[in-house]
Amino acid sequence: MKIVLAYSGGLDTSVILSWLMETYQCPVIAYSADLGQGDDMDEVKKKAIKTGAEEVIVEDLKEPFVQDFVWPALRANAVYESGYLLGTSLARPLIAMRQVDAARRLGADAVSHGATGKGNDQVRFEMAYLALEPGLKIIAPWRIWDFKGREDLVKYARLKGVPVPVTREKPYSSDGNLLHVSFEGGILEDTWKEPPEDMFVMSVSPEEAPDKSTYVEIEFKQGNPVAVDGKSMSPASLLAHLNRLGGQNGIGRVNLVENRYVGMKSRGVYETPGGTILRVAHQGMESITMDREVMHIRDGLVPRFAEMIYNGYWFSPEKEMLQALVDETQKNVTGLVRLKLYKGNCTTAGIKSEYSLYHSDFATFEKDDVYDQKDAEGFIRLNALRLKIAHLLKKKQAK
Repeated sequence: MKIVLAYSGGLDTSVILSWLMETYQCPVIAYSADLGQGDDMDEVKKKAIKTGAEEVIVEDLKEPFVQDFVWPALRANAVYESGYLLGTSLARPLIAMRQVDAARRLGADAVSHGATGKGNDQVRFEMAYLALEPGLKIIAPWRIWDFKGREDLVKYARLKGVPVPVTREKPYSSDGNLLHVSFEGGILEDTWKEPPEDMFVMSVSPEEAPDKSTYVEIEFKQGNPVAVDGKSMSPASLLAHLNRLGGQNGIGRVNLVENRYVGMKSRGVYETPGGTILRVAHQGMESITMDREVMHIRDGLVPRFAEMIYNGYWFSPEKEMLQALVDETQKNVTGLVRLKLYKGNCTTAGIKSEYSLYHSDFATFEKDDVYDQKDAEGFIRLNALRLKIAHLLKKKQAK
């Protein structure tokens, strides 16, 4: 047997790498993806080799992550339970897909990951494996080994000579990529306690943000952001730029209790500065370019769409169907949005588009030649007809 492990270089996956080799007596290939999390990927590779990996694959996936996963979610304004912009949820199917590609290429017959048996990531990884290559054996160590927690892992690592991270242990767990950083567990499990300020890494607190507003212009083409302040950028570069700009202005912090797919509630704290800016901008762009009924139908499907991504159904036929519908709505979502950033707030300051459905001649309160206000009387009477009939029925029944 040969196993491809989704490897981050942290304590869990380092121990898993050693444990897999010992337990299954087979070669293990470490697969690492650079999604903009800020890790030194050369060090990650060295650590995997030192731990015993037969081969280490490190791929820079920042551009495909943003282009093929973040942008499709942005086109839908996807948000889970009104607050979470799906940073981790969008990353897992990409990692799993590339892991499966590596398994095919190298003749491996098993894949493994470091997700625990309580979280969402185990579902996201394994749903992708099963959708893309159902013949692969899936090994989830946290569901089968005897280790109970971090202390057990550290003991095993020292016993086997596995390099243990020397960084200061944090009283919470975190996960990051180019879209966000998430924090959960540890001190955050007390929902009454405010997240400590020194926890945040992408943004300053709104109180510490500049006292002067920052304006930024974002250009969209068919629902995708393509330029900032007149400068064309690649997807990853554009998001990274807005992360810096948003972070400087305290944009994108979220503190919520969410419903995990496996059934429990979990508190999550997130930083998504660039993603928050883009969602506000995209909604502004849609407000003048999208037909009312099209928008309302699409908006009714957004919670379901976001739920699919959160729950791990990125490669499902229903997600593909909804994505096609969403992308159909984006054909005219093209133009320029100007935003105002100020102390944690992001608001639309101006919008313009050659595809605008907004016409001041129609909407004006001044004299116009395109709207006969007398027509509204019949419109109201016809729409109120069912209400009138219902009232007459109640009145008759009350007698």
